[in-house]
Amino acid sequence: MAIVGAKEWSDRIGRRIRLRDLHVLMAVVQWRSMAKAAEHLAISQPVVSKTIADLEHVLGARVLDRDRHGAQPTVYGEALLRRGTVVFEELREAVKEVEFLMDATGGELRIAAADPIASGLVPAVIDRLSTTNPGIVYHITGGASALDAQCQALRERKFDLIVGRLPAAITDADLDVEVLAEEPSLIVAGANNPLVRKRKLQLADLVDTFWVLPAAESFVGTLVTRMFQSHGLPLPPKAVYCTSIQMNNALLATGRYLAFYPASTYRLAPKPSLLRALSVALPIPSTPLGIITLRGRTLSHVAQLFIEQIRILAKA
Repeated sequence: MAIVGAKEWSDRIGRRIRLRDLHVLMAVVQWRSMAKAAEHLAISQPVVSKTIADLEHVLGARVLDRDRHGAQPTVYGEALLRRGTVVFEELREAVKEVEFLMDATGGELRIAAADPIASGLVPAVIDRLSTTNPGIVYHITGGASALDAQCQALRERKFDLIVGRLPAAITDADLDVEVLAEEPSLIVAGANNPLVRKRKLQLADLVDTFWVLPAAESFVGTLVTRMFQSHGLPLPPKAVYCTSIQMNNALLATGRYLAFYPASTYRLAPKPSLLRALSVALPIPSTPLGIITLRGRTLSHVAQLFIEQIRILAKA
């Protein structure tokens, strides 16, 4: 089907058929009378008559038949009404969606966040907003999706924003990046792990224990590999590589495993009593924790509220 060009749309349709014309036609058909339609619409009958006449002139077809029973739509009028009804229904839904998005106490928000961030920082913000904005519906996509894949989904408007650790300066012209804080990493153990009671541990003391490590090809995985290599150490041989924070927690609970956690995940986790950060200096640099949004896209009130709260929490 050929797409109507901008000039053709303006000349043939845009300036000549208005929503008001369709509204008048619907009223005449509903009331079966131009006089009753005029009364219902609070306009004069000549205005109604002229609107219908102009509409028929634009279309080049009669849209109404008039007899002693009143005004009845012709086959052309029925076609116009059928499509016009869809237009008005879509417009009503669009208005509802705008009102929904502008409602400061409700709305929807779609967030992409890696599992560690989705387990600590994000739920902490949601909990804060739940008391003041209980009507917000959240859609959180966690997992181990690469940042490139998340950014592409953001461009496709599948997400409103991305929250996570930023691997490097993001220079994509269509993305806005806001750094919230520097995110240090911690070596975390279960509360019953014997290493928790030891002080001044060295990284070399921990190589031969059991570990839960991030996927080697992931951003955090490369940092971990570099950390061990900078000390001339091999990667721990007794390792489970996984991206699931639930599996991390389950293995840490045995008291035999260690894992790397972002500081925010450790501090904001729902069951901090089950975890302990080991007293060991890490030669692994802090990484920026930030928000990525699509440049030029108008953020909903809900998204703005979430960003305001996450800024406060990140600073704290």
